[in-house]
Amino acid sequence: MATTPTAPSPGAPPAPAKAAEEYRGFSLTALAWRRFRRHKLAMYASVVLIILYAAAIFSPFLAPYSETRSNRQKYFHPPTKIHFFDENGRLTRPYVYNYRLVDVGRRIYEPVTTTKYPIKFFVKGEPYKLFGLIEWDVHLYGVDSPAVIYPLGADHLGRDIVSRMLHGSRKSLFIVIPLIVITVSIGLMYGGISGYFGGRTDNIMMRIGEVVMAVPSFYLLIALAGVMRDVPAQQRFAAVIAILGLVSWAGFARVIRGMVLSLRQQEFVEGALAIGNSHLRTIVRHILPNTISYVVVSITLQVPGFIIAESSLSFLGLGVQEPFSSWGNMLSNATDLTNLTRYPWMLAPGFLIFITVLAWNYVGDGVRDALDPRAVTSGEPR
Repeated sequence: MATTPTAPSPGAPPAPAKAAEEYRGFSLTALAWRRFRRHKLAMYASVVLIILYAAAIFSPFLAPYSETRSNRQKYFHPPTKIHFFDENGRLTRPYVYNYRLVDVGRRIYEPVTTTKYPIKFFVKGEPYKLFGLIEWDVHLYGVDSPAVIYPLGADHLGRDIVSRMLHGSRKSLFIVIPLIVITVSIGLMYGGISGYFGGRTDNIMMRIGEVVMAVPSFYLLIALAGVMRDVPAQQRFAAVIAILGLVSWAGFARVIRGMVLSLRQQEFVEGALAIGNSHLRTIVRHILPNTISYVVVSITLQVPGFIIAESSLSFLGLGVQEPFSSWGNMLSNATDLTNLTRYPWMLAPGFLIFITVLAWNYVGDGVRDALDPRAVTSGEPR
């Protein structure tokens, strides 16, 4: 039997009006945060990113060894098994065994069970600079020599995979900061000026931007690597960052230019000019702030691409150079099929790249939904 829909009471406002009344006292930032919190995957991804970036910041403390420390007697050492129970099955302090090599050709190790090496926490080890400033030599965990603790095994030079991943995370994760600064600063000003003045100025500036977009950045970086072969690794890495930033701003500038073309016709722009503001001040103080929603969304969606770009370049030997580590150049040791079959732990950095890129994509989706202007105007935060 069909039911007749109940008519709303004469004085009741429609549902969107109720939502708008409920959230009338909230700022746009507060509304965006409420919508972002309702995006569960974005919230979980944010927690993952916070953990990853915190680990990168405190990597010298968390890592038991430095990124360049090698042990030629332990190369391709398997993951060290951590024991929590003794021979009688009773719970005990975590300990490990030392391992000895029993097959040189296939690098097969077996534990020497005659001596236990307890895992110690807050132990003194190799000195480092915490935050790049504080001289310190305390590490979160470690074991006494001759035993080693390699939770994810060692590479072809006997270097701890976990330690190198922690140290390399600083480069792989924080490379996005200079790239974002270069891309956003150039793209905002270039696109803002082009869209604001329009006409011939816009036509010339956009043609220049198209030329920049047509530059094959990959081959440019290969040429740069050849020219700077004798330059120290850190300076070469800085040059790679600069080149990536200088060829990445053009697409961003085109979108900003399109937004400014529509914003310059608004009354607040005419009002700013009427009270004596210069064109540059009008662009910087009144027009570009209205693009901030797109800028934030664009940044969160560009970060995964920059992380993959750095990893790819380091994988090919054009980015971070040995003996320093990044997730990309660590993966370059996993290109040999024989080694990969025998030592699968060499793929561990690839897992971190996958997790980081996936988390940033989810965060980008959450930010995009939270800053969606249609959700703001409807008065119904999602």
